[in-house]
Amino acid sequence: MSTDIPIFISELDAGVFEQKLAVALAEVSAAVIDHDKKGSVNITFDLSRISNSHQVAIKHKLTFSKPTSKGKVSEENTTETPMYVGTKGYLSMFPENQSQFFTKSGDVTKEGQS
Repeated sequence: MSTDIPIFISELDAGVFEQKLAVALAEVSAAVIDHDKKGSVNITFDLSRISNSHQVAIKHKLTFSKPTSKGKVSEENTTETPMYVGTKGYLSMFPENQSQFFTKSGDVTKEGQS
């Protein structure tokens, strides 16, 4: 299973990254039309393992440059989101396999007990 990109983007920074991206695309595209000059929106992901776990810290950087009448305006924003790495590198906020927390009768399980 590969990473579902729309879900992945929506989970970054608890949905805030997706909102920032939408605003950047809107502002840059409007400025491109207004000033008849090129603009850019760039996303960079840097991944690093979290301790000795099956998680990675995903540093996501959004940079954009929008044209103005006399030049350009640029902005950069970097945040980080931890995610689990599942089968074949599938990224998700939640692990694929979670431990059994409750017995069939609804009692809390003790470690090593099913």
